[in-house]
Amino acid sequence: MATVSDTPRLDAELIAAQAAGQSRERMLLEGIERAPVPAGFDTLIERRMSHEPVAYLVGQRDFWTISLQVGPGVLVPRPDSETLIEAAVAAFSDRPPPRRVLDLGTGSGALLLAALDGWPDATGVGIDASPAALDWARKNAVALGMADRAEIRAGDWSGTGEAFDLILCNPPYIEDGAVLPDEVRRHEPASALFAGADGLDDYRVLARVLPGQLATGGIACVEIGWTQAEAAGALFRAAGLSIAVRRDLGGRDRCLLMQASEFALGKGHGQH
Repeated sequence: MATVSDTPRLDAELIAAQAAGQSRERMLLEGIERAPVPAGFDTLIERRMSHEPVAYLVGQRDFWTISLQVGPGVLVPRPDSETLIEAAVAAFSDRPPPRRVLDLGTGSGALLLAALDGWPDATGVGIDASPAALDWARKNAVALGMADRAEIRAGDWSGTGEAFDLILCNPPYIEDGAVLPDEVRRHEPASALFAGADGLDDYRVLARVLPGQLATGGIACVEIGWTQAEAAGALFRAAGLSIAVRRDLGGRDRCLLMQASEFALGKGHGQH
C-alpha cells in the first residue's frame, strides 16, 4: 500500500476497524495482532489499492469539532479548510457572534455545520449545485442534530439575496489540467476541484456576489490555493472588499478574510 498512501499502516488500521464495526482506538486497545481478519477487509483493501480515498471507505471524516459522513460524489473535507473556521472565530472574538451563516458550495456541509457547532445560537444556509453533495450535507445536518438550524438548498454562486453575518466558501480553484493524486483525480468530483485555465473562474463570479450578501460589518472567509492570494484577492478588492490573508498550519496562504472596505479588518496571525 506504500505506493498508494504515505500512511499505509494507518490506512489499514482504519479500514480494519471499519470492517470490524468498531473504532480504531478500541481495536488497538484490544490488540490488532490477535484479532481475526474481519469480513470485508480484503474488499476494502482492494478498493484502497485502486486509490479510493480512505474517507470514502470508512464513511466519515473528522473536521474541526465535528465528524462528517462522506462518500462518493462529495469532496473529502481537508484540514486546510479548517483555516476558514479558525479565521472566522478570530474575527468574531471582539464583536457579537454571527447569527446568520451562509456556506456557498457546501459539499458535505463541513464549513456550515462546523460554524453552527461553534455558535449554537446561529442558523444558516448551505448551497450546492450537486445533488449528491446535497444528500450528504442533509444527512450530516440530521446526524449532528442541526437539521432545524441548517437549511440545505440546491443552487449556484448567485446566492440567496439575504444578508449574512458570516459567509464561508471553499470553491473550486485548481487549474484545468493540473496533475493531481490518483485518489483525488479518479474519485473526487471534478466539479468541486477545477475552475478554468487559471483556477480563478469561480472567484470571478463570487467577487460579484459576495458584497451584496454581506450584512453590515459581516465577514467572508474564502479558501484559496496557496499561490492565489494576490490574483484572487485583486478580484475581491476590485469589488469593494478589504482583504486580509490567513495561513494554514503549514504556513501557506489559505484563506481570504474579507469585509466591506469601509470596515477595517483587525490584524492577526497570517495577515498580509
